[in-house]
Amino acid sequence: MNTLIQQKTWWQRHWKWLVPVSGVVVIAIVLFVSSGMDVVTKHVAQAYADTALYNDALKKVKADERVIAVLGDIAPIDKLAILEGQVEYSNNDKMVTTSVRIVGTKGKAKLDIAAHRVNEQWKYTKINIRIKNPPEKKQTIEIVTQ
Repeated sequence: MNTLIQQKTWWQRHWKWLVPVSGVVVIAIVLFVSSGMDVVTKHVAQAYADTALYNDALKKVKADERVIAVLGDIAPIDKLAILEGQVEYSNNDKMVTTSVRIVGTKGKAKLDIAAHRVNEQWKYTKINIRIKNPPEKKQTIEIVTQ
């Protein structure tokens, strides 16, 4: 009555689900890289880490009386706004164009920024505030143009 029970190896027990899951993961990685989303993800992550770009631009916006008259007191740009926005770096990450939402006590708007890096400082070539809602206040306020 002494029978030896042979246990299956880990691979023998789990190969039926491991092979298809591995295939799906490899296909997802290939599609992600080939679609260009890796570059978009890199740009968003870089903008997320570069708080000086947004903070310095926001200081210029808060100093403009036209913006304060329409939007009121403007809240700091939160990290979610950066993730929701659009960003594109170029010229070896020396130039950036981005658009993020900003929120004031009287309304919301989009902040458009174009800048290039000079000696680790951002030099702004364009800062615009685009106000769409409410419709009677719809306008674009140019803070910096070049």
